[in-house]
Amino acid sequence: MTSKSDVLNLLDSRKPGYALERAFYTDPDIFQMDLEHIWYREWLFAGHEFELPKTGSYFTLQIGEYPIMIVRDEKGNIRAMHNTCRHRGSRICKHEKGTSAKLVCPYHQWTYGLDGHLLFARHMGDSFDKSEHGLRTIACEVFEGTIFICLADNPPDFNLVRQHVAPYLGIHRLKDAKVAFETTVIEKGNWKLVWENNRECYHCAANHPELCKTFPEAPSASGYAGGEIDPEVTDLWDACEAAGIPSRFKVDDSGQFRTTRTPLLNAATSYTMDGKVAVAKPLSDARGVSNVGALLFYHYPSSWNHYLLDHAVTFRVLPISATETAVTTKWIVHKNAVEGVDYDIDRLTHVWIETNDQDRQVVEDNAAGIQSPAYVPGPYSELHEGGVMQFIEWYAAFITPRLRGKTASPLLSVA
Repeated sequence: MTSKSDVLNLLDSRKPGYALERAFYTDPDIFQMDLEHIWYREWLFAGHEFELPKTGSYFTLQIGEYPIMIVRDEKGNIRAMHNTCRHRGSRICKHEKGTSAKLVCPYHQWTYGLDGHLLFARHMGDSFDKSEHGLRTIACEVFEGTIFICLADNPPDFNLVRQHVAPYLGIHRLKDAKVAFETTVIEKGNWKLVWENNRECYHCAANHPELCKTFPEAPSASGYAGGEIDPEVTDLWDACEAAGIPSRFKVDDSGQFRTTRTPLLNAATSYTMDGKVAVAKPLSDARGVSNVGALLFYHYPSSWNHYLLDHAVTFRVLPISATETAVTTKWIVHKNAVEGVDYDIDRLTHVWIETNDQDRQVVEDNAAGIQSPAYVPGPYSELHEGGVMQFIEWYAAFITPRLRGKTASPLLSVA
């Protein structure tokens, strides 16, 4: 059994600029510590407000050991609750999404209102107090059409995220959107490997021919390669910000979340094989700017996102086990865009369908190699893998003090 002191020793002895030891990607005990000290304590991307279009709409998700349901109540508010009946613990909502006037446990028909209060429980006796048996709630925040939840009893201050990100998302009109297509890919690799692969494009030229038609692989094209920034990036920032569109690279002090707008290759406006828009009815308000590039929003540990002129692509990362991770991708278009008229599903999704499958293979090959006892952590490329190093620094900075029983995480110096 791997103890906290074992993990702390590995963290204390790790070599800066190098990958983590094998156990961080394979050990079930360390995975459980990741859940308890990061996934159960941080704000997590859950989904979008427009996925709950009317009273009683809900969707469910699994975060580690916790089944969760997100519901729109009678007053139009979005609520997050544990999907666990207060009687004997049965799951209440068994489907991934749906609509229900009440939340009824299928086991013994205990019935809850959409706000979680217990309304009805058969044959429980005169001394039974319904008010003491409502569903357990979860901290939930909604901004610019995006839903975040936190399982902690005392969540971190979400205003840090809201104040940072909301101005960037404003033009992308996520409140007036819908999901055109959705997939979930199970990657047979640790959640940290999924993130490490995402945080660099060192692998892109050899593995992502479709994405590389529009997305620039050079680190300097995203605005955070050791201070070096391509002129095309600053030109885009200047044009957008002159029109009141926040665009410059910005990261919070802890390194947990960041935003930046980046130009696509060859003046492309969308992630398509020819670089032209995939949706005729734009999702975003360009405010007179001919090309707004792609807004990238990362939030550890659960989400990265790409917002374009015509559509958006959001990604949710959820850990399943030490060696399995679920990545859910949603292609988002304007709510009035009509399939077959304003967009073609294959054209809209082709680039990221291919890229996601390629990334799955890359992560699984990486995970298979790390399983070998011969694995020794190697050095990251300072030129191409600065984002990976930053992610590992964030991970170590957040989990180390918590394993020691402290609550605060140090601020990071982030390029």
